[in-house]
Amino acid sequence: MSRDIVIQCPDGQIKTVPLQGDRFIVGRSSTAELCFPDDAGLSRQHMVLERDGDDWTAQDLGSKNGTLVNNIPLRAKLKLKPGDRITAGHLAIVFDDKGGAARPAEGVVIFESGESDPPSTSTIFTSLEGALSSQTIVDRPGQHGAKQVEALIRAGQELAGRGTLADLFPRILDLAIEGVGAQRGVVMILEGERLEVKANKGEGFRISSAVRDRVIKEKASVLVRDAQLDEAFRERMSIVEQKVRTMMAVPLQTEQRIIGLIYVDSPNMFRAFTKDDLSLLTVMANVAAIRIEHARLSEVEAIERRMARDLEQAAEIQSSFLPSSAPVVAGADLAGYNAACRTVGGDYYDFFTYPNGRVAMVLGDVSGKGMPASLMMAGLQERVQVLADEPQNLAAVMNRLNKITCKKCPSNRFITFFFCVLDPGTGELAYCNAGHNPPVIVRANGAVEYVDGGGTVLGILSIANYSEYRAKLEPGDALAIYSDGVTEATNAKDEEFGDERFAEVLAANRQKSAAEIVAAVTQALTEFAAGSPQADDITLVVARRV
Repeated sequence: MSRDIVIQCPDGQIKTVPLQGDRFIVGRSSTAELCFPDDAGLSRQHMVLERDGDDWTAQDLGSKNGTLVNNIPLRAKLKLKPGDRITAGHLAIVFDDKGGAARPAEGVVIFESGESDPPSTSTIFTSLEGALSSQTIVDRPGQHGAKQVEALIRAGQELAGRGTLADLFPRILDLAIEGVGAQRGVVMILEGERLEVKANKGEGFRISSAVRDRVIKEKASVLVRDAQLDEAFRERMSIVEQKVRTMMAVPLQTEQRIIGLIYVDSPNMFRAFTKDDLSLLTVMANVAAIRIEHARLSEVEAIERRMARDLEQAAEIQSSFLPSSAPVVAGADLAGYNAACRTVGGDYYDFFTYPNGRVAMVLGDVSGKGMPASLMMAGLQERVQVLADEPQNLAAVMNRLNKITCKKCPSNRFITFFFCVLDPGTGELAYCNAGHNPPVIVRANGAVEYVDGGGTVLGILSIANYSEYRAKLEPGDALAIYSDGVTEATNAKDEEFGDERFAEVLAANRQKSAAEIVAAVTQALTEFAAGSPQADDITLVVARRV
């Protein structure tokens, strides 16, 4: 039995994958049969689908974020049933055993037949080149030829107008049926390797795979003038059931490719289709295909324009969540910087000042990039704003923040977070770390130390317990809190900027202001990348005791 899986990708696209083989690994690794390198929720080798006789099984491969089947964690190898829904990373995968080629779609069945159609006096083939030659109906006199020319003109006029893609398919079908005097028909478009019905008039269509392949693969137009007299088609097309007597199938052909087909037929023999009808329908299909491609391009461009506008507005909103400037605090020099690798990002930083002269600094990094990460960042910022109000115990604040985040955070997402409070008068630094990169302290004499100690990331384990740690900044010392986009920035050779280079830049500029230190780091990153695209959000907070 043919088996498929239907995958909803992180960008919302749907793809169908036939299970033709015995083993399919899903993950970010390029060696995985189903590779999704941009899905941050997936492990390199996340899960595997394996054939077991006539059945298929699913098994998690020790992934970091786990696999769910029907919303239940996958703990061991599980035999799949039709309709089972698998969640891995940001992928939703539905197991389906109905088979691809024989599945009805809006009343249309493509059924398997022989490799080719034997020649028959009732079957005629042509091509777009043949239909556009000097021997076509356009150059032939007579009432029927005049009507066909009129049909072509009408098709050109009606298809030249504006309208949505969804409205275009029924209009194409109506023009095709009326142009050749058919009684019913269907327009089908290639979506990947599968033909999908976009418009139909009538139902119960059975189209031979031989006809489909002749049209799609060979760019041929097919006419069967009397199917009941044609040995090649009588058995293949269930003529007795459909009562089809005359039929045509032509490619929707642009200059570059075939995008689908138009099929029309008539159960009655008041008038059999002619070669002129085949030529007319072939030319009309070419006009329609070009119009479809233009409509597709227009819709894509419109969607891209809307998305660009939405992203610009989202970026403006997100920028309002971040400080416009660092606060002025007696005894401390502060600066912050953020650059999203896309229009919006998942990094967050902030400052909070208190009446007793202390200042809090926070920096969070949401897993992933783009809009999903930015939405989670907005939720994090809102919660931190409430919890950062004069905290007495940073561990208690972090415990509460983690519990709230676990309730709101998707199972395949998490947040690293660093929270510290500096007393500029004494230099005392209290901090709590939830899986974030250890910040760096550069002493006035150039020595580099890392702020150690911390707990697990936010959003994974609600019972996690965090601890508060302490350090001290002497006059002239600088503290740098950063996201991994700083140290993991890469150049054209795929080398990382790294902890060592970062520490060297900090030490070399330790006597400068906090803003100048930030500028020195960003300049060093720009020179190191040498034009390579930014792969992750970059965020940096610097505090000097002065």
